[in-house]
Amino acid sequence: MYLMGRKMRKLVRRDAGMVTSEYAMGIIAAVGFAAVLYAVVTSGQVSAELQDIVKRALSAGV
Repeated sequence: MYLMGRKMRKLVRRDAGMVTSEYAMGIIAAVGFAAVLYAVVTSGQVSAELQDIVKRALSAGV
């Protein structure tokens, strides 16, 4: 009975989260993705398309 309780405590204590280096890599990946997304959204063609979409939405009759 004691051994079974001990094994259960070991299983419960296992760390299932990320370690500090994994957090750092995740943050670096997120920042890199955000930079690429910003570059795409602020490019001339995409910006013009977004402005066109907004203009059409605002001028649409109800």
